[in-house]
Amino acid sequence: MRLLLIEDEPDLSQLISGNLSRAGFAVDTAASLDEAHAAVKTMRYDVMLLDLRLPDGDGLELLKSLRSRGDATPVIVLTARDAVADRVHGLNAGADDYLVKPFAIEELVARINAILRRPNEALGLRLRTSNLEFDTAHREAFVDGHAVQLPRREVGLLELLLRRAGRVVTRDALQDALYGGGDEIESNAVDANLSRLRKRLSESGAKVRIRAVRGVGYLIQETVDAGA
Repeated sequence: MRLLLIEDEPDLSQLISGNLSRAGFAVDTAASLDEAHAAVKTMRYDVMLLDLRLPDGDGLELLKSLRSRGDATPVIVLTARDAVADRVHGLNAGADDYLVKPFAIEELVARINAILRRPNEALGLRLRTSNLEFDTAHREAFVDGHAVQLPRREVGLLELLLRRAGRVVTRDALQDALYGGGDEIESNAVDANLSRLRKRLSESGAKVRIRAVRGVGYLIQETVDAGA
């Protein structure tokens, strides 16, 4: 899942983005309305986290702009404005949720997941292919009901592949699942992480395979004898 964090305070931005990365999200950051507008023109985000008090204007300007052109990307407002009138104004402007600073990162993660589990949003509670199951709320994989321990980046790749099970996921999309906007990208990271993921799934007895489609990307599918 890819998030856009729009926050102008550098230390807070780094703290939030670091914790969300450790929770398994790929996070891009923007420190102004201009940067946020540029980001949404080039990338589709699963959720935006929006501060209201930005150096070049009110964050609600961005929210209203998104909604006016039919962009339904979920937006969680993160702000120190805690008056009921401010919350009502933000929600009426098109925000999906409103979280007052300071907040616990665990609550933010829970609210992100709650939004993404809504009908027609990105998350289903459980993803399954053959005997492999993925719990999106807790970001855990299971084979025949037994937990499989996976590093954070492999978890992100597996979730993306399972969401599009049987369909090819492009290399660019997989790379986006591995890295936030400020991360240094390694040329062979997708292949290396998928190789390790394949090995862990195989050792765990998962009846799936991750297949490369030359020049396009990868897909996950049941093995031929999965139903035997």
